[in-house]
Amino acid sequence: MAFTLFRNIQTHPLLLYPTAFFRRNNFVFYCMMKSTTQSQTATRENQHSPQIKVSPQTQSKTLDKLTKDYEAIIGIETHVQLSTLTKAFCGCPYNYGAQPNSSICPICMGLPGALPVLNSRVIEFAVKLGLALNCKLSLNSKFDRKQYFYPDLPKGYQISQFDVPIAIGGHIDLDLPVEFGGGHRRFGITRVHMEEDAGKLLHSGNGSYSQVDLNRAGVPLLEIVSEPDMRNGIEAAEYAAELQRVVRYLGVSNGNMQEGSLRCDVNVSIRPIGQSEFGTKVEVKNLNSFSSINRAIDFEISRQVLLHSQGQGDSIVQETRLWEEGSQKTVSMRKKEGLSDYRYFPEPDLPEVIITKEYVDSIRNSLPELPEMKRRRYESMGLSMQDVLFLANDISVAEFFDATIAKGADVKLATNWIMGDIAAYMKNEKVSINEIKLTPQELAELIASIKGGTISGKIGKEILFELIAKGGTVKGLIEEKDLVQAFMSSLFK
Repeated sequence: MAFTLFRNIQTHPLLLYPTAFFRRNNFVFYCMMKSTTQSQTATRENQHSPQIKVSPQTQSKTLDKLTKDYEAIIGIETHVQLSTLTKAFCGCPYNYGAQPNSSICPICMGLPGALPVLNSRVIEFAVKLGLALNCKLSLNSKFDRKQYFYPDLPKGYQISQFDVPIAIGGHIDLDLPVEFGGGHRRFGITRVHMEEDAGKLLHSGNGSYSQVDLNRAGVPLLEIVSEPDMRNGIEAAEYAAELQRVVRYLGVSNGNMQEGSLRCDVNVSIRPIGQSEFGTKVEVKNLNSFSSINRAIDFEISRQVLLHSQGQGDSIVQETRLWEEGSQKTVSMRKKEGLSDYRYFPEPDLPEVIITKEYVDSIRNSLPELPEMKRRRYESMGLSMQDVLFLANDISVAEFFDATIAKGADVKLATNWIMGDIAAYMKNEKVSINEIKLTPQELAELIASIKGGTISGKIGKEILFELIAKGGTVKGLIEEKDLVQAFMSSLFK
């Protein structure tokens, strides 16, 4: 039976030992599958829609037409990989970049007879995110099986949540950067649910085979489904960026898109302005940066508008498309599955997830100040929106700023130093604010010394770079370099 099921999969016989399933430290398992992805993609592209080349000039024109005649409807499904020590349903650790198939066991491999046990930290992180997104929490929720076969999903189904997710009906608030028109936006959150990740396919250079790495199989995810409230690529990209800030502030995920810790699938449709009925929804995958989200949505809007303008609106079908970074376009991947295709049913191996109001309240009381709250506080200090967005974007920068003004530093001067010379140094040296030697205490002391007339701003900069690179104290450097005397003597020339 096994040979029939995997007849298209090639294995390295010398690397496949049944007894090695329990030897995690030295066990390596590879399998390679012959791939016809390129030809299948090309075939599906030809079947689903006409070949249309959208030049930058045409894209600009169709976007202009969109603003007059069409409205885009955009929603995003975001998968957040949780920073737990072990996977969702077993004790295997997950470390990004580890040797392939070095962190797997019978449970995350889906072997017969292996039973899952839920990691309680997954529930804690789900409640945290649900509260942060202003959702209504379900005190009783459950897990379901989402059935589909894919080479990197060893069980043949995914443990997820279907009709009773842990959180529903929330929203997220954000501020658009001034260069994108500014203004406040609120986007609805349909649901947040818990599920497990699949493994990862490593494709060969010529596309003739793929290797399967199951390290990621079973890693806990939270899927956040937005309401279709976004209308352009900029709003969608800023929504995704705000989600990244929220999960980092909460400490539930590192949110690194380049590692796959935060992955976005966007759903795009268009409709004539004034029409209440939605158009045909197209999903776009393979978006690994905020700029890719923006560009992929704008391209897909252009493609759909162009088809409508040519009388080919019926050729827009519900499908999944991939974003090709090199060609800067979307291409057809597969027909979009429906709920009936997944054949959801309750997961029989896991009990209900029951949480108490007291448990929820204890987590609510432990939540940190979130990005939106921090921006409003900074705004109340008299800072410009540009300053506010910069300081609140990175939790480490925000904490450094807060610690500096807590030491008595002038708010605007502290902002200028952090956004100016300190930010420039970090960018040039490719370091974070936690990696520099300067402390908030010494930045506050430096600002006070300049403001009080002890040293000049020019000498202050010299001291600043010394503090950033080597550490020390402001008073110590002033005395060591005899900077007070040098400054004071210059007053009497």
